[in-house]
Amino acid sequence: MQKIKGMLLVALGAASYGVLATFVKVAHGQGYHTGEITFAQFFIGFVCLLIINLLRKKERAAAAAAVDRWALPKLVLAGTSLGLTSTFYYLSVQYLPVSVCIILLMQTVWMGIILEWVLSRQLPETKKIIAGIIVIAGTLLATNIFDAQLTFNWRGLLFGFLAAMSYTVAMYSSNKIAVHLPAVKRSMYLILGGLIAIVLFWNTDLFYHFNISVIWKWGAFLALFGTILPPLLFTAGLPKTGIGLGSIVSSVEIPVSILFARFILDETVLAIQWAGVLLIIVAIAGMNLKYKRA
Repeated sequence: MQKIKGMLLVALGAASYGVLATFVKVAHGQGYHTGEITFAQFFIGFVCLLIINLLRKKERAAAAAAVDRWALPKLVLAGTSLGLTSTFYYLSVQYLPVSVCIILLMQTVWMGIILEWVLSRQLPETKKIIAGIIVIAGTLLATNIFDAQLTFNWRGLLFGFLAAMSYTVAMYSSNKIAVHLPAVKRSMYLILGGLIAIVLFWNTDLFYHFNISVIWKWGAFLALFGTILPPLLFTAGLPKTGIGLGSIVSSVEIPVSILFARFILDETVLAIQWAGVLLIIVAIAGMNLKYKRA
């Protein structure tokens, strides 16, 4: 039952991420720079999580008694992967269609399973391998990657692959580091690390390309769905699922992203793409049923 609950939390977090690419594409179309978009998202997200954490006095007192001195620095360091994920992902959206960016980000499915294998030194369960293969096949169909008429920008491909690597590290961090701390406190320090990474990555570009209007036009919205909800949901759900299963469940981001791209950006969605979405749903449902029987 705990694994099912964890799967639901991770799925909701991934779905929140699914709406981002479409609206970042819209923000790019309005002339906003990737650096200012990511900074606004993480800055507002950190401030909101800080306020929430300050208001939860009982949890704060309990966490202070339990935490070791290295837990918080580790969380901040781990959080840099979140900032880099958003940075690379939004850069890939700048160069490639949303559907292609999603499939690149979803390489975290097999990356996550391999990472779990390397770190645990144990072969993944057969059901994880099978589900991972089905999800990968589904993502290939869902993004219509085999269309010969598609052309890809190499910079977008590079940024998309880097985003997947960062995303895998972020999911591992959510699963392993300071899991005894309250989710709000963990998320706050993870986002602080992400904010630091963004400032270091963009450095002076933030001054040259920063328009204060990005704060109220896009910052709050992107912070809610890309910075506040996902870390809270992932930090609560991933310890219950493990990184391999969590990576598989996070693939629900694909159909969510396709739907938003279809209705907001008016992207064409073909039957073969919906077949891919169906494969993903079947794989996730299969994992769910197995845990119910257990």
